[in-house]
Amino acid sequence: RGLKVKEYELFQQNFSENGNFGFGINEHIDLGIKYDPSTGIYGMDFYVVLERPGGRVNKRKRCPGRISKNHKITKREAINWFIKKFDGIVLDKRLVKND
Repeated sequence: RGLKVKEYELFQQNFSENGNFGFGINEHIDLGIKYDPSTGIYGMDFYVVLERPGGRVNKRKRCPGRISKNHKITKREAINWFIKKFDGIVLDKRLVKND
């Protein structure tokens, strides 16, 4: 629902080198949540962590292993996954003019 508010458009700067991406929305009522005068309007940040199966090998307590460089997700792979999965658009911030 958060991506729907952003109209499936993210900037290239929203993606990290580790294959994660995040974005924020200004008003929570855009998600369809009912407005409550006692809480007011607040923004939200979303952060998506992408990893391949087997990522627990690095985090487990007993016999922790290492994840090879080839198994980690890169920025380019995360962008391609976003475009393919959500039919999204990735913009370059330098090309967008703020009026």
